[in-house]
Amino acid sequence: MQSLSIQSLSIQSLSTHSQRVLGSVTRLALVLPALIPGVGLERASAQESARKVYSQAVIAAPIQGRSATAVNSQTPSGSLKERMLKEGGKPSWIWGENSDTRYVIRKSFDVSSKTQAWLAASADNAMAISLNGKSLGKSDSWEEGLKVDASAALVVGKNELVFEVSNAGGIAALVAKLAWVDSDGKIQTLLSDGTWQVSPKDNPSQMQGAKVIAKYGEGPWGEVLDGQSNGGSSEFSVPPGFVIDQLFRVPKDELGSWVCITSDPKGRLIVSDQDNKGLFRVTPAKPGSQEETTVERIPLNISSAQGLLYAFDSLYVCVNGGIGSGLYRLKDTDGDDQYDEIKKLKDLRGGGEHGPHALRLSPDGKSIYVCCGNHTQPPMDRKTNAPVQTMGGARNEQIQATLPEGYSSRLAPNWDEDLLLPRQWDANGHAAGIVAPGGWIAKTDPEGKAWEMFSVGYRNQYDFDFDSAGEMFVYDADMEWDMGTPWYRPTRVVHATSGSEFGWRSGTGKWPEYYVDSLPALVNIGPGSPVGVEFGTGAKFPAKYQRALYICDWTFGTMYSIHPEPNGASYSATKEEFLSRTPLPLTDVTIGIDGHMYFTAGGRGTQSELFRVRYVGSESTAPAPIPAPNEATAQRRAIELLHNQDDKDDATVASLVKQLASTDRHVRYAARVALERVATSRWAPLVLKSNDANTVITGVAGLARAGSSELKEPLLMQLGTLQLSALSVQQRLELVRAVQLVLIRLGQVDESLRDSLLGAIEPLFPSGDDMMDRELVILLTYLQSPTLGKKALPLLAKERKKTDADFAEILQRNKGYGGPIAAMLQNQPDLQQFHLAFSMRNLKEGWSVDQRKEYFQWFEKAQRWQGGNSYEKFLINAANDAYALSSDQERFVLEALGVRKPASLPKTLPEPKGPGKAYTTEGLAQLASERMKSRNFENGKKMYAAARCVICHRFGGDGGATGPDLTQAAGRFAVNDLIDAVIRPSQVISDQYKTMVLQMEDGTVHTGRIVNEVAGKVTMVVNPEDATKTVTVDREDVEQEKTSAISLMPAELMDKLNEDEALDLIAYLLSRGNPNAPMFQSK
Repeated sequence: MQSLSIQSLSIQSLSTHSQRVLGSVTRLALVLPALIPGVGLERASAQESARKVYSQAVIAAPIQGRSATAVNSQTPSGSLKERMLKEGGKPSWIWGENSDTRYVIRKSFDVSSKTQAWLAASADNAMAISLNGKSLGKSDSWEEGLKVDASAALVVGKNELVFEVSNAGGIAALVAKLAWVDSDGKIQTLLSDGTWQVSPKDNPSQMQGAKVIAKYGEGPWGEVLDGQSNGGSSEFSVPPGFVIDQLFRVPKDELGSWVCITSDPKGRLIVSDQDNKGLFRVTPAKPGSQEETTVERIPLNISSAQGLLYAFDSLYVCVNGGIGSGLYRLKDTDGDDQYDEIKKLKDLRGGGEHGPHALRLSPDGKSIYVCCGNHTQPPMDRKTNAPVQTMGGARNEQIQATLPEGYSSRLAPNWDEDLLLPRQWDANGHAAGIVAPGGWIAKTDPEGKAWEMFSVGYRNQYDFDFDSAGEMFVYDADMEWDMGTPWYRPTRVVHATSGSEFGWRSGTGKWPEYYVDSLPALVNIGPGSPVGVEFGTGAKFPAKYQRALYICDWTFGTMYSIHPEPNGASYSATKEEFLSRTPLPLTDVTIGIDGHMYFTAGGRGTQSELFRVRYVGSESTAPAPIPAPNEATAQRRAIELLHNQDDKDDATVASLVKQLASTDRHVRYAARVALERVATSRWAPLVLKSNDANTVITGVAGLARAGSSELKEPLLMQLGTLQLSALSVQQRLELVRAVQLVLIRLGQVDESLRDSLLGAIEPLFPSGDDMMDRELVILLTYLQSPTLGKKALPLLAKERKKTDADFAEILQRNKGYGGPIAAMLQNQPDLQQFHLAFSMRNLKEGWSVDQRKEYFQWFEKAQRWQGGNSYEKFLINAANDAYALSSDQERFVLEALGVRKPASLPKTLPEPKGPGKAYTTEGLAQLASERMKSRNFENGKKMYAAARCVICHRFGGDGGATGPDLTQAAGRFAVNDLIDAVIRPSQVISDQYKTMVLQMEDGTVHTGRIVNEVAGKVTMVVNPEDATKTVTVDREDVEQEKTSAISLMPAELMDKLNEDEALDLIAYLLSRGNPNAPMFQSK
């Protein structure tokens, strides 16, 4: 434990108007930062901490279709504002003499009368604007510019408009137009031109006239004030009756970029910079007053918060990176209204944008919930009896897990990948090696000591919240690189119940939402970047908006209101765009204790702003009543009370099994989660004798996840008693998933069981239902169905089917990100075909050569479609997987027909040292029997190329395809047999590699391997070292066909090698590519 005293000076408020600079009131500042030990307690002295205070006037944010006259009044039509800014001539682009100098540009003018005023301005690159000392805003990008209500700052009489401007290289210029309506209703304007005064910021006495750089509309800027530069708009879109106040525009160099916000009991806001600038306390100006919003730094060395929560007389901070990811607690120990103590309660093992995130107080007010993205390890280390199923496939034994003392989980902690077929990691390497549970949400006590896992299976859920009834809702991220693939999942809101699993798995392993062992999305949103989330509970909004869930999308600058409605034990929901602006990099949102909404924009170093949303319409804002739970919800909640109880009596177990029959998916899910904590011997008999479909399907899924291999055949047999024709579409999908879980969790099937399963499943495919066919293909591929290829290829040959997207409009709000998505939608892949082809990359059996050719030609078609950043590489990797499983004959034919390019081989092959000799089988075998220890793997690999083996034979994934793959030669040949095959290749020639001689009627002779014969045409490879060298002849022109007794493989290839080189080559061929094989060990 370490401590540090902070000596401080009393605050002297410098509040006179002369100290105001660009709307900020600077007060005497001296901050001696506290240092944070790795884990421990930090104390500051009881003396008052001196600090710098920032303040800004409130600005009414412009609303589309309205004209804002003052911050606190409703605004009518927007037509007057538009007319004000368009009439009265065009301004000029102006600057000083030197484009790299920081200037102050000003204009003094008189106003005889006024009602309202608007200013439009843009600077290349940055500007800060004040009118009569009142800040009107800042901009760091000429493309954005500003359109602001200047009514409150403009006065009758003398006025001065001031711009502080700077440039970041290249051309520099400012354009501005101020327009106001006088008492006669006439529009008056002030335009930037050469009469404006310019002085260097560091030498104000050098005043001179402005230099005109260009006319408005010229140069690279276009008509930026008319919104014709980059499609941006400074105006908000918001429902009728709502207004938006800009409370604070954050000075980025001093206060950073704000990403997190919460309220304290006094109605102030706490915000955090994303990086290292610190935490800040904000006192918002009261609506209708002349107050300014003030911002003060919290005098402790803590920043990078992505979760903030005031509870238990403390400020809890979830730090992501910075001083060390973890859960921290700040306290005011001496009652001086300053935090002076900081303690790290828990290390959170993760960081970056997928690290630790939001905090929430539990509905009962006794605990804290923490959410973390998928690059954050769970808060506890579980102990398992077996390794996780990293890549997929059947487990050798059921995984069992226990948690250390002080840790628990609402769902059984034996989470795993649960993928029947091997997955691929992301083709660009993102999240490679990250396994279940992925992103998670857990509950802890106020001291951060006891932890309970609550919900898992997320990608990167930045925030979540509870509704007024205590139900949790979460906003999860998509993986945009997956777009165009069947495993892409859009950003989505989920209803996160106790023990919920939402099926995020890395790479291609993401579960579809219909899996029986997961829960579905409440509503899909589309592409984007989920950030802050908040329910409208406590807001002074109409009832509809009090009950809404507000979710923020950083990428497309949109805040949605999600409107959940009870639906059984869960909800259904609709989405509505609540507010948007282009650009608007939203980061977080909260409802203040004053009933107004506060939200921040910023993140990733962008310009940050703080806004307030108020309702000023006519609808009632009385607190909305909390609805009583319906019967299904009450039933689910009663079951969930059992999720953390392992000890259940027989009556409770029987009741839970009975709940598996519920028609409500969430009730069945809750019952299964509770039963998985009970010994399977106590509930398996009840499931195995049931004739109810829901009980059987969900019960078998639970028993597969919790049981042992002895249950494998009984569970499969019980599933087999169900009549598919009597099941709903959802039940059929859940049944197929239950079969998969039995195969995944309870071990490999023997040949007899495999045949039985194929007999039952093969007739079901194709079913005509896309999702059902996807799951059937997974099963049939795993079981190596000999009929699958023939049945599936016609489905791959169908005309492409596109998927409708309901998010095309929002793509225009971020053209850099949305443009490629819009282009993809015009040329999107067929997701069904992709799934079939991707799954069948693991199918080794049942292919004819022509079917293999047709299968690989699908990849050529799919390469012409467009997807996310990983789409093309996924296709390449899938085709490579399939090629690796192809037989030697299939590879040879595919290369000969041009479907696959031959292996890329070096232009020059290495030369052996020699001297060589004429080897015989007997002689080389004798050498091998005496000298096969201490061989050299790398030299053997070199000789594999020097003897030209690499040209025709694959080994360890490299090499040509005209000869057999030699990687597993050690499994097919004894040493002497391998040597004989190399020395005397014509002694034994496999039918697969036999050489044919075609004598043509015109006397021509063709010698080679026949690779294809279709429609009377014979195609033959005539160069044993290049499968692309072919001839095609008419069958009717062949006069004679015979088999050659001479192998395509030349003899005497070994004769250039000396004895050590020959033995290294033989050892290499016998090694299966393992450099640690015994042959390479010292004697």
